Amino acid sequence: MKIAIISDIHGNIEALKATIEDIEKRRVDKIICLGDIIAKGVHSKQCIELIKKKCNVVLQGNTDSYFSMEHKNIGKMLEQEQKRIKWNQSLISKQDREYLLNLPFCYEFYMSGSLVRLFHATPIVNNRPILNVDSIETKYQMFLPSKNTQSQEIADIVIYGHIHHPYMDKIYNKTIINVGSVGNSFDVVRNKNKDSNVLETTKSNYLIIEGEYSNKEYSLGISFQFIKVPYDIDRELEDEMLNIEKEDYKFELKQGMYRDMTKVNENFKKLGVDVDKF
Repeated sequence: MKIAIISDIHGNIEALKATIEDIEKRRVDKIICLGDIIAKGVHSKQCIELIKKKCNVVLQGNTDSYFSMEHKNIGKMLEQEQKRIKWNQSLISKQDREYLLNLPFCYEFYMSGSLVRLFHATPIVNNRPILNVDSIETKYQMFLPSKNTQSQEIADIVIYGHIHHPYMDKIYNKTIINVGSVGNSFDVVRNKNKDSNVLETTKSNYLIIEGEYSNKEYSLGISFQFIKVPYDIDRELEDEMLNIEKEDYKFELKQGMYRDMTKVNENFKKLGVDVDKF
């Protein structure tokens, strides 16, 4: 079986449509979404509708819950945050919000002998970034079960989203994979003097895992394929005059960089990595 795993669409309908089209051309058997369907772009409702139509399994991301829930203390928040919440909620219906709030946290299956566990960010919470440069111990925690996981087994393969940066690593005979982002892909290590002239970062990213579905026999083969899909960014931005964060959103889509690289670099420094040296 071939399973496509997508994540972090963030209201980008053009990226989502191009990705679904690419997946269908590859004759994939099942599509799983790891959440963050909404927020940032203006096409949240259209993205929800397409995800519901095309995906077999949909998990809840942090933006799905945060911008769908009722915020009882919203009046105490900073004015800009109040605007973000109200604006994102205005793009979707009450039924959409209920759908997002009731999405499951985790999904598991066996593939060619390995227990595969999927969630948006971590097995404990859906809003903590685990980076490719995090410690081995931090990454190992990603394989452990929690009250939110479907089983209490230690996973063999963990697949997640949230950080918008695809990578794969091996520790303790286990595999950890981030699928990247469909609608808001970016790199976190950037230098204008060293960046490639080909800005492939701005393409949609997703993963295909292929093997014997529901089979616990370890001798069977399994494979992982990272895929980048180009899409029409300018067309996606045609409606962005309606976006209260249009300049930040345009910058991220066009440059493949997070809107606040100072914050990203500070997070690296907390891990003992000085990006400025590079």
